[in-house]
Amino acid sequence: MRTASRFLIVIIFLGVVLGGIFGYKFYQFGQMEEQASQPQPPAKISATTAKAEQWTPELKAVGSIKAVNGIEVANELPGVVETISFESGDSVEKGDVLIRLDAAIDEAALRTRRAEAQLAEQEFKRASDLLPKRAVSQSRYDESKANFDAARARVNEAEAQLSKKVIRAPFDGKLGLRLIDQGEYIGTGTPIVEINMLDPIYVDYTLSEKDLPRVDREYDVTATVAAVPDRTFEGKVSAINTSVNPESRTVRIRATLENEDNLLRPGMFATIATRQPEDRDVITLPRTAISYNTYGDYVFVVEENDDGDLIVNRRTVQTGDTRDGRVAVTDGLEEGERVVSKGLLRLRAEQKVEIQEDSDKSAEASE
Repeated sequence: MRTASRFLIVIIFLGVVLGGIFGYKFYQFGQMEEQASQPQPPAKISATTAKAEQWTPELKAVGSIKAVNGIEVANELPGVVETISFESGDSVEKGDVLIRLDAAIDEAALRTRRAEAQLAEQEFKRASDLLPKRAVSQSRYDESKANFDAARARVNEAEAQLSKKVIRAPFDGKLGLRLIDQGEYIGTGTPIVEINMLDPIYVDYTLSEKDLPRVDREYDVTATVAAVPDRTFEGKVSAINTSVNPESRTVRIRATLENEDNLLRPGMFATIATRQPEDRDVITLPRTAISYNTYGDYVFVVEENDDGDLIVNRRTVQTGDTRDGRVAVTDGLEEGERVVSKGLLRLRAEQKVEIQEDSDKSAEASE
Protein backbone atom coordinates (compact mmCIF):
# COMPACT_ATOMS: atom_id res chain seq x y z
CA MET A 1 0.00 0.00 0.00
CA ARG A 2 2.75 2.40 0.90
CA THR A 3 4.58 1.74 -2.39
CA ALA A 4 1.44 2.29 -4.47
CA SER A 5 0.66 5.55 -2.65
CA ARG A 6 4.15 6.90 -3.25
CA PHE A 7 4.00 5.94 -6.93
CA LEU A 8 0.63 7.70 -7.27
CA ILE A 9 1.96 10.85 -5.58
CA VAL A 10 4.95 10.96 -7.99
CA ILE A 11 2.67 10.57 -11.01
CA ILE A 12 0.39 13.34 -9.78
CA PHE A 13 3.39 15.63 -9.16
CA LEU A 14 4.85 14.98 -12.61
CA GLY A 15 1.47 15.61 -14.18
CA VAL A 16 1.17 18.95 -12.43
CA VAL A 17 4.72 20.01 -13.50
CA LEU A 18 4.31 18.90 -17.13
CA GLY A 19 0.88 20.43 -17.32
CA GLY A 20 2.25 23.73 -16.08
CA ILE A 21 5.02 23.64 -18.68
CA PHE A 22 2.64 22.79 -21.53
CA GLY A 23 0.22 25.42 -20.36
CA TYR A 24 2.91 28.11 -20.32
CA LYS A 25 4.11 27.14 -23.78
CA PHE A 26 0.56 27.19 -25.08
CA TYR A 27 0.12 30.66 -23.63
CA GLN A 28 3.35 31.82 -25.35
CA PHE A 29 2.25 30.46 -28.73
CA GLY A 30 -1.05 32.22 -28.33
CA GLN A 31 0.68 35.53 -27.63
CA MET A 32 2.94 35.07 -30.68
CA GLU A 33 -0.02 34.34 -32.95
CA GLU A 34 -1.82 37.36 -31.61
CA GLN A 35 1.20 39.58 -32.30
CA ALA A 36 1.62 38.09 -35.76
CA SER A 37 -1.99 38.72 -36.60
CA GLN A 38 -1.63 42.39 -35.70
CA PRO A 39 -0.70 44.69 -38.62
CA GLN A 40 2.99 45.60 -38.82
CA PRO A 41 3.79 49.30 -38.35
CA PRO A 42 4.92 51.05 -41.54
CA ALA A 43 8.69 51.11 -42.15
CA LYS A 44 10.17 54.59 -41.96
CA ILE A 45 12.05 55.48 -45.13
CA SER A 46 13.82 58.32 -46.92
CA ALA A 47 12.44 59.06 -50.38
CA THR A 48 13.60 60.95 -53.45
CA THR A 49 12.14 61.81 -56.84
CA ALA A 50 13.48 60.76 -60.23
CA LYS A 51 14.61 63.93 -61.98
CA ALA A 52 15.08 64.81 -65.65
CA GLU A 53 18.44 66.47 -66.30
CA GLN A 54 20.58 67.39 -69.29
CA TRP A 55 23.92 65.62 -69.30
CA THR A 56 26.78 65.77 -71.73
CA PRO A 57 27.51 62.11 -72.61
CA GLU A 58 30.95 60.96 -71.51
CA LEU A 59 33.09 57.94 -72.26
CA LYS A 60 35.22 57.01 -69.23
CA ALA A 61 38.59 55.31 -69.65
CA VAL A 62 42.04 55.03 -68.11
CA GLY A 63 45.34 55.67 -69.80
CA SER A 64 48.90 56.94 -69.51
CA ILE A 65 50.52 60.32 -69.94
CA LYS A 66 53.07 60.47 -72.77
CA ALA A 67 55.40 63.26 -73.84
CA VAL A 68 54.94 64.78 -77.30
CA ASN A 69 58.70 64.30 -77.66
CA GLY A 70 60.59 62.33 -75.07
CA ILE A 71 63.91 60.54 -75.39
CA GLU A 72 67.01 59.50 -73.48
CA VAL A 73 69.88 61.49 -74.98
CA ALA A 74 72.87 59.29 -75.87
CA ASN A 75 76.18 59.74 -77.71
CA GLU A 76 76.99 58.40 -81.16
CA LEU A 77 80.75 58.27 -80.63
CA PRO A 78 82.78 57.11 -77.63
CA GLY A 79 84.97 59.50 -75.69
CA VAL A 80 85.89 61.17 -72.41
CA VAL A 81 83.46 63.77 -71.02
CA GLU A 82 85.31 67.11 -71.14
CA THR A 83 82.58 69.54 -70.04
CA ILE A 84 78.98 69.27 -68.81
CA SER A 85 76.83 72.32 -69.57
CA PHE A 86 73.60 71.47 -67.76
CA GLU A 87 72.20 70.55 -64.36
CA SER A 88 69.52 68.00 -63.59
CA GLY A 89 66.04 69.47 -64.05
CA ASP A 90 67.08 72.35 -66.34
CA SER A 91 64.81 73.62 -69.09
CA VAL A 92 66.63 73.76 -72.43
CA GLU A 93 65.99 74.91 -75.97
CA LYS A 94 66.74 73.05 -79.18
CA GLY A 95 70.47 73.26 -79.96
CA ASP A 96 71.67 74.02 -76.43
CA VAL A 97 74.96 72.26 -75.63
CA LEU A 98 74.60 69.48 -73.07
CA ILE A 99 78.09 67.96 -72.97
CA ARG A 100 81.38 68.08 -74.90
CA LEU A 101 83.62 65.05 -75.37
CA ASP A 102 87.41 65.27 -75.65
CA ALA A 103 88.00 65.96 -79.36
CA ALA A 104 91.77 66.61 -79.60
CA ILE A 105 92.34 63.71 -82.03
CA ASP A 106 89.37 64.69 -84.18
CA GLU A 107 90.52 68.31 -84.35
CA ALA A 108 93.97 67.19 -85.48
CA ALA A 109 92.39 64.94 -88.09
CA LEU A 110 90.30 67.86 -89.35
CA ARG A 111 93.38 70.06 -89.73
CA THR A 112 95.05 67.29 -91.75
CA ARG A 113 92.02 66.95 -94.03
CA ARG A 114 91.86 70.69 -94.57
CA ALA A 115 95.56 70.78 -95.54
CA GLU A 116 95.04 67.93 -97.99
CA ALA A 117 92.04 69.74 -99.42
CA GLN A 118 94.03 72.96 -99.82
CA LEU A 119 96.78 71.12 -101.74
CA ALA A 120 94.20 69.37 -103.92
CA GLU A 121 92.54 72.73 -104.65
CA GLN A 122 95.84 74.25 -105.78
CA GLU A 123 96.56 71.32 -108.09
CA PHE A 124 93.07 71.55 -109.53
CA LYS A 125 93.41 75.30 -110.18
CA ARG A 126 96.79 74.74 -111.86
CA ALA A 127 95.31 72.05 -114.10
CA SER A 128 92.37 74.30 -114.89
CA ASP A 129 94.72 77.10 -116.01
CA LEU A 130 96.86 74.81 -118.15
CA LEU A 131 94.07 72.85 -119.83
CA PRO A 132 93.07 75.65 -122.30
CA LYS A 133 96.75 75.93 -123.34
CA ARG A 134 96.82 72.16 -123.83
CA ALA A 135 99.73 71.99 -121.40
CA VAL A 136 98.01 69.14 -119.49
CA SER A 137 95.89 66.28 -120.73
CA GLN A 138 92.16 65.99 -120.14
CA SER A 139 92.74 62.91 -117.98
CA ARG A 140 95.17 64.84 -115.77
CA TYR A 141 92.57 67.58 -115.36
CA ASP A 142 89.87 65.06 -114.50
CA GLU A 143 92.14 63.36 -111.96
CA SER A 144 92.95 66.63 -110.19
CA LYS A 145 89.27 67.54 -110.05
CA ALA A 146 88.39 64.15 -108.57
CA ASN A 147 91.18 64.50 -105.98
CA PHE A 148 89.89 67.96 -105.01
CA ASP A 149 86.31 66.70 -104.66
CA ALA A 150 87.44 63.75 -102.55
CA ALA A 151 89.53 66.04 -100.33
CA ARG A 152 86.54 68.32 -99.70
CA ALA A 153 84.40 65.28 -98.88
CA ARG A 154 87.00 64.12 -96.34
CA VAL A 155 86.92 67.58 -94.75
CA ASN A 156 83.15 67.41 -94.45
CA GLU A 157 83.45 63.93 -92.93
CA ALA A 158 85.99 65.13 -90.35
CA GLU A 159 83.81 68.14 -89.48
CA ALA A 160 80.77 65.89 -88.99
CA GLN A 161 82.84 63.55 -86.85
CA LEU A 162 84.02 66.47 -84.73
CA SER A 163 80.49 67.89 -84.35
CA LYS A 164 79.32 64.58 -82.87
CA LYS A 165 81.67 65.17 -79.95
CA VAL A 166 79.29 67.98 -78.90
CA ILE A 167 75.92 66.64 -77.66
CA ARG A 168 73.06 69.15 -78.05
CA ALA A 169 69.40 69.24 -77.01
CA PRO A 170 67.35 67.80 -79.93
CA PHE A 171 64.26 69.88 -79.03
CA ASP A 172 62.86 72.26 -76.42
CA GLY A 173 62.10 70.45 -73.19
CA LYS A 174 62.88 69.73 -69.56
CA LEU A 175 65.83 67.62 -68.52
CA GLY A 176 65.76 64.78 -66.03
CA LEU A 177 68.62 63.40 -63.94
CA ARG A 178 72.22 63.66 -65.14
CA LEU A 179 73.53 60.14 -65.70
CA ILE A 180 77.22 60.81 -66.47
CA ASP A 181 80.11 62.58 -64.72
CA GLN A 182 82.84 64.88 -65.96
CA GLY A 183 85.99 62.99 -66.94
CA GLU A 184 84.06 59.74 -67.39
CA TYR A 185 84.73 57.60 -70.47
CA ILE A 186 81.44 56.76 -72.15
CA GLY A 187 80.98 54.19 -74.87
CA THR A 188 78.70 54.53 -77.86
CA GLY A 189 75.03 54.80 -76.87
CA THR A 190 75.60 55.64 -73.18
CA PRO A 191 72.49 57.35 -71.66
CA ILE A 192 73.37 60.94 -70.73
CA VAL A 193 70.09 62.56 -69.62
CA GLU A 194 66.37 62.22 -70.27
CA ILE A 195 64.59 65.08 -72.01
CA ASN A 196 60.84 65.51 -72.39
CA MET A 197 58.64 68.10 -74.02
CA LEU A 198 55.93 68.67 -71.38
CA ASP A 199 53.67 71.39 -72.79
CA PRO A 200 51.50 70.33 -74.47
CA ILE A 201 51.46 66.65 -73.51
CA TYR A 202 49.70 63.53 -74.75
CA VAL A 203 47.43 61.08 -72.95
CA ASP A 204 46.96 57.68 -74.60
CA TYR A 205 43.98 55.48 -73.72
CA THR A 206 41.72 52.81 -75.21
CA LEU A 207 38.00 52.53 -75.83
CA SER A 208 35.86 49.55 -76.76
CA GLU A 209 35.15 49.12 -80.45
CA LYS A 210 31.43 49.67 -79.77
CA ASP A 211 32.26 53.21 -78.58
CA LEU A 212 34.19 54.08 -81.74
CA PRO A 213 31.19 55.84 -83.40
CA ARG A 214 30.84 58.04 -80.28
CA VAL A 215 34.31 59.62 -80.49
CA ASP A 216 35.96 61.82 -83.10
CA ARG A 217 38.86 64.24 -83.46
CA GLU A 218 38.52 67.59 -81.65
CA TYR A 219 36.11 66.15 -79.06
CA ASP A 220 36.71 67.67 -75.62
CA VAL A 221 38.65 65.57 -73.12
CA THR A 222 39.25 65.97 -69.38
CA ALA A 223 41.85 64.06 -67.41
CA THR A 224 42.69 63.65 -63.73
CA VAL A 225 45.75 62.12 -62.07
CA ALA A 226 46.41 60.91 -58.53
CA ALA A 227 49.35 63.30 -58.13
CA VAL A 228 47.06 66.35 -58.49
CA PRO A 229 43.63 65.11 -57.32
CA ASP A 230 42.04 68.58 -57.12
CA ARG A 231 42.97 69.58 -60.69
CA THR A 232 41.26 68.70 -63.96
CA PHE A 233 43.30 68.98 -67.16
CA GLU A 234 41.50 69.83 -70.38
CA GLY A 235 42.33 68.99 -73.96
CA LYS A 236 41.02 67.55 -77.21
CA VAL A 237 41.17 64.25 -79.07
CA SER A 238 44.05 64.61 -81.53
CA ALA A 239 44.25 61.16 -83.13
CA ILE A 240 42.38 57.86 -83.36
CA ASN A 241 44.19 54.68 -84.36
CA THR A 242 43.22 53.30 -87.75
CA SER A 243 42.83 49.72 -86.53
CA VAL A 244 41.17 47.80 -83.70
CA ASN A 245 43.19 45.44 -81.53
CA PRO A 246 41.94 41.97 -82.57
CA GLU A 247 42.67 40.48 -79.13
CA SER A 248 41.03 43.05 -76.84
CA ARG A 249 38.66 44.60 -79.44
CA THR A 250 39.72 48.07 -78.35
CA VAL A 251 40.96 51.09 -80.26
CA ARG A 252 43.74 53.43 -79.13
CA ILE A 253 42.93 57.12 -78.72
CA ARG A 254 45.37 59.98 -78.24
CA ALA A 255 44.40 63.36 -76.76
CA THR A 256 46.51 66.49 -76.36
CA LEU A 257 46.32 68.22 -72.96
CA GLU A 258 47.38 71.64 -71.78
CA ASN A 259 50.20 71.42 -69.23
CA GLU A 260 51.47 74.94 -68.66
CA ASP A 261 52.54 74.22 -65.06
CA ASN A 262 54.32 70.99 -66.03
CA LEU A 263 52.28 69.09 -63.44
CA LEU A 264 51.69 66.16 -65.79
CA ARG A 265 54.68 63.90 -66.35
CA PRO A 266 55.17 61.02 -68.80
CA GLY A 267 54.18 57.66 -67.35
CA MET A 268 51.46 58.97 -65.00
CA PHE A 269 48.25 56.97 -64.71
CA ALA A 270 45.25 59.08 -65.75
CA THR A 271 41.46 58.83 -65.70
CA ILE A 272 39.99 60.26 -68.89
CA ALA A 273 36.50 61.40 -69.85
CA THR A 274 35.75 61.98 -73.55
CA ARG A 275 32.79 64.30 -73.98
CA GLN A 276 30.41 64.28 -76.92
CA PRO A 277 29.42 67.66 -78.34
CA GLU A 278 25.66 67.44 -77.72
CA ASP A 279 23.66 67.21 -74.48
CA ARG A 280 20.92 64.63 -73.89
CA ASP A 281 18.01 64.29 -71.48
CA VAL A 282 18.39 61.63 -68.79
CA ILE A 283 16.47 60.45 -65.70
CA THR A 284 18.73 60.52 -62.64
CA LEU A 285 18.67 59.20 -59.08
CA PRO A 286 21.11 59.38 -56.16
CA ARG A 287 23.57 56.52 -56.13
CA THR A 288 22.19 55.34 -52.74
CA ALA A 289 18.73 54.76 -54.27
CA ILE A 290 19.97 51.95 -56.52
CA SER A 291 20.87 48.43 -55.42
CA TYR A 292 23.48 46.89 -57.72
CA ASN A 293 22.97 43.17 -58.22
CA THR A 294 24.53 40.48 -60.38
CA TYR A 295 21.11 39.63 -61.78
CA GLY A 296 20.13 43.25 -62.44
CA ASP A 297 20.03 46.61 -60.69
CA TYR A 298 16.80 47.57 -58.94
CA VAL A 299 15.05 50.30 -56.95
CA PHE A 300 12.08 50.36 -54.56
CA VAL A 301 9.32 52.55 -56.00
CA VAL A 302 6.91 54.23 -53.56
CA GLU A 303 3.25 53.66 -54.58
CA GLU A 304 -0.27 53.77 -53.10
CA ASN A 305 -2.36 50.63 -52.59
CA ASP A 306 -6.16 50.39 -52.89
CA ASP A 307 -6.58 51.55 -49.29
CA GLY A 308 -4.52 54.69 -49.92
CA ASP A 309 -1.55 53.46 -47.90
CA LEU A 310 2.01 54.00 -49.11
CA ILE A 311 3.80 50.79 -50.08
CA VAL A 312 7.02 49.93 -51.89
CA ASN A 313 7.57 47.61 -54.84
CA ARG A 314 10.84 46.39 -56.28
CA ARG A 315 11.54 47.36 -59.90
CA THR A 316 14.46 46.41 -62.15
CA VAL A 317 16.17 49.34 -63.92
CA GLN A 318 18.93 49.88 -66.45
CA THR A 319 21.67 52.26 -65.29
CA GLY A 320 24.14 54.38 -67.25
CA ASP A 321 26.74 57.02 -66.43
CA THR A 322 27.48 58.22 -62.90
CA ARG A 323 28.22 61.87 -62.18
CA ASP A 324 28.52 63.84 -58.92
CA GLY A 325 26.83 61.11 -56.87
CA ARG A 326 23.89 60.67 -59.26
CA VAL A 327 23.24 57.80 -61.67
CA ALA A 328 21.52 57.99 -65.05
CA VAL A 329 18.61 55.51 -65.34
CA THR A 330 18.20 54.61 -69.01
CA ASP A 331 15.19 52.29 -68.63
CA GLY A 332 12.61 51.25 -66.04
CA LEU A 333 11.78 54.60 -64.45
CA GLU A 334 9.83 57.73 -65.38
CA GLU A 335 10.39 61.33 -64.37
CA GLY A 336 8.63 62.26 -61.14
CA GLU A 337 8.35 58.73 -59.70
CA ARG A 338 9.31 58.46 -56.04
CA VAL A 339 11.81 55.87 -54.88
CA VAL A 340 13.42 54.89 -51.60
CA SER A 341 16.77 56.67 -51.29
CA LYS A 342 18.28 54.78 -48.32
CA GLY A 343 17.98 51.46 -46.50
CA LEU A 344 16.88 49.23 -49.38
CA LEU A 345 18.06 45.96 -47.83
CA ARG A 346 15.45 45.92 -45.04
CA LEU A 347 12.46 46.35 -47.40
CA ARG A 348 10.26 43.81 -49.14
CA ALA A 349 7.66 43.99 -51.89
CA GLU A 350 4.29 45.58 -50.95
CA GLN A 351 5.54 46.56 -47.51
CA LYS A 352 3.81 49.58 -45.97
CA VAL A 353 6.08 52.56 -45.47
CA GLU A 354 6.05 56.01 -43.98
CA ILE A 355 8.21 58.74 -45.50
CA GLN A 356 10.33 60.08 -42.68
CA GLU A 357 12.66 62.22 -44.78
CA ASP A 358 12.28 63.75 -48.23
CA SER A 359 15.79 63.92 -49.68
CA ASP A 360 14.80 66.49 -52.33
CA LYS A 361 13.30 68.90 -49.79
CA SER A 362 16.30 68.45 -47.48
CA ALA A 363 18.63 69.32 -50.36
CA GLU A 364 16.62 72.43 -51.21
CA ALA A 365 16.61 73.55 -47.56
CA SER A 366 20.39 73.13 -47.31
CA GLU A 367 20.84 75.32 -50.39
